[in-house]
Amino acid sequence: MRDYMAKSWTGPIVDNHFHLNRNGRFLDAAADFSRVGGTGLVLVHCPNFASPPNGFEAHRESYLDTISMAESVQGKFGLEMRVVLGPHPAAFAHELEKALHSQDGEAQEYAISNYWDSIEAALELVKQGRANAIGEVGRPHWKVSDEVWDLSNQLLKKTMKIANENNVSLQLHVEGESDETYPELALFADQVGLDRSKLIRHYAPANVSDKNTHGIIPSVLCGKGSVEEIITSHDSNSTGFFMETDYMDDLKRPGAVLGPKTVPKRVKQLFEMGISEEILYSSHQDLLVKAYGQPLEF
Repeated sequence: MRDYMAKSWTGPIVDNHFHLNRNGRFLDAAADFSRVGGTGLVLVHCPNFASPPNGFEAHRESYLDTISMAESVQGKFGLEMRVVLGPHPAAFAHELEKALHSQDGEAQEYAISNYWDSIEAALELVKQGRANAIGEVGRPHWKVSDEVWDLSNQLLKKTMKIANENNVSLQLHVEGESDETYPELALFADQVGLDRSKLIRHYAPANVSDKNTHGIIPSVLCGKGSVEEIITSHDSNSTGFFMETDYMDDLKRPGAVLGPKTVPKRVKQLFEMGISEEILYSSHQDLLVKAYGQPLEF
């Protein structure tokens, strides 16, 4: 039960979707998070969009650098680190769009093959205990042709099937405020036998009610108004929920999407507004273990 004498939250605080870049603020960004009470990060791989890797080995090397950054953060600040690796939709979908537009059969085949290389490299590292989940995977969150959309959904559904076969969670990056998104993702999961709780929706709206999420775990982007909506909807949630910033660590976009201090700030606001200790512990500790396993040991 909640200690009503406590004035501030001193329990675990985890940002479920955080990027780091060696050419960005890197350790300084992690320091900001730690300094205001953050205890753990789910570090999500961010590809080089200007020159994405080609082939299994190139993807693997890129992923190993993300793992190395997680190790540096853990060593410097003692944060619990979990790592999510995979092909960002904006990386593979633009490659796919270009190939389909060119009507070059070989280019189309290569784009799809490169996607599977990236999935296989990520899965290998998860199986080795060097990463925790696959992501962010999904489909375009911008307008595309029906051909690109349909193929993206085929790839996503097959990725879910692979996740089910290997008992691995997926972090999803999909389109925004459509009422059709959650039920469609739930249907895909059911069709391939994947437990819906193995799907984590990155950049999720703050309505975490079961009626809205359909058994998929929401990872709420903690912008303005998110705390109030979590407060009004969490009583109808049975899956649990994560909180995130989608911090990009891009010096050209400082603080985008949200700054490193945001999740600790929002967690403390939730506590002050009366959300229970049980829910906060579940969101920032128990649910993490259920979805990702234990933090990495380096």
